[in-house]
Amino acid sequence: MDLLATTSAAAVSAYALLSTIYKSAQALYAQPTINTSLEDVLGQSEVVLPTVDVIVPCFNEDPSTLADCLESIASQDYTGQIQVYVVDDGSANRDVVAPVHQIYANDPRFSIILLPNNVGKRKAQIAAIRSSSGDLVLNVDSDTILAADVVSKLVLKMHDPEIGAAMGQLIASNRSQTWLTRLIDMEYWLACNEERAAQARFGAVMCCCGPCAMYRRSALALLLDQYEAQFFRGKPSDFGEDRHLTILMLKAGFRTEYVPNAIAATVVPHSLRPYLRQQLRWARSTFRDTFLAFRLLPELDSYLTLDVIGQNLGPLLLAISSLAALAQLLIGGSIPWWTGLTITAMTMVRCSVAAVRARDWRFIGFSLHTPINIFLLLPLKAYALCTLSNSDWLSRKVTNVPADEEEQRVLLDPNAGRSAASVGGGLTPIHNVGLSHLPSSLAATECVSCRDRSTAYK
Repeated sequence: MDLLATTSAAAVSAYALLSTIYKSAQALYAQPTINTSLEDVLGQSEVVLPTVDVIVPCFNEDPSTLADCLESIASQDYTGQIQVYVVDDGSANRDVVAPVHQIYANDPRFSIILLPNNVGKRKAQIAAIRSSSGDLVLNVDSDTILAADVVSKLVLKMHDPEIGAAMGQLIASNRSQTWLTRLIDMEYWLACNEERAAQARFGAVMCCCGPCAMYRRSALALLLDQYEAQFFRGKPSDFGEDRHLTILMLKAGFRTEYVPNAIAATVVPHSLRPYLRQQLRWARSTFRDTFLAFRLLPELDSYLTLDVIGQNLGPLLLAISSLAALAQLLIGGSIPWWTGLTITAMTMVRCSVAAVRARDWRFIGFSLHTPINIFLLLPLKAYALCTLSNSDWLSRKVTNVPADEEEQRVLLDPNAGRSAASVGGGLTPIHNVGLSHLPSSLAATECVSCRDRSTAYK
């Protein structure tokens, strides 16, 4: 019993020491920097705004969710040229989402690509990328709503030619739906404004998240074949496309950045089952790309080495201390006070710091994430490590057909999705092809996103 107590105490003490060093450095480097505006940049010199291609892959998406997404793209305040490619990846509910496609039939900025069979998110993206020609490519998930200035702010960051990719800040559009969505919304804030913000200080965001990430086409052209042909243990690897593409960007010598004021609201799982499925898939993709990330570290700032150690060794130490404490309790009948108090203290310190930084005391409630992490996520990561060859998405399903009132809401405005110049213009063809805190602009997202919606590509 003394061995179990000693193991638990030693592991949790090492975890506390590592976490203190890592989180202190993270908080220091995550401090926001001075922002400029696109107008400031344009005022300094005559600059031609780059053209932007927005890629929206869809699979079995709820029509009202897709309508909200496309409307937010159509309403961007960017004064440069935008082309939008909506790629339906062989959806089984294509007849249900067809009315949403028709809303944008008169908008010359929109093209609808209908793939005959489901080929996966990555290949759906690539089909659109190969069909487009813009200077910059913005990947947007079909259940994500962009603030009106997202494209402008990401383009501003991409003004530096050394930057290959940039992501915006993610929030949960349905955060008020359940206790879990509130928790995930806080988790997103921490992941963006602590982890990504600190990594961005050194131009090395390790994962530009899929719901809202912009890429330089000239960089994509160099990497697209590698991106398309990722294999793991002889099998094609489809999920984890955002992390893998980000790692490829860094490996090619490009910087990757985070833009905290480019805000995108995305639908998150509202119950534990889909949340755990999502986390399992993300864990597998993270493990698969860990080796590539390790090989990059000598070329990056030493903080990134600490970041990788903190994210990988920290959970391992926490798992060891928790298992030893549990065995101490069940076998020896003694309460592991030191382990429990240390984990509790670390949790409350982290949540308090987050509450102060975010100026939002709801982050104290993020302490609920600790038992979820210990009893659900850590075992799930261990299972992910043992099943790395499994490439199932785990969450693909046909969404429910919307009620009549929802269909009416989608089709209510015949001019939705059209620019002033495009109303009354010619039809944009719909292609059937094979492969070759919230800002005011997002204030309404919670009320339109609180229904149960598919996160098929999440």
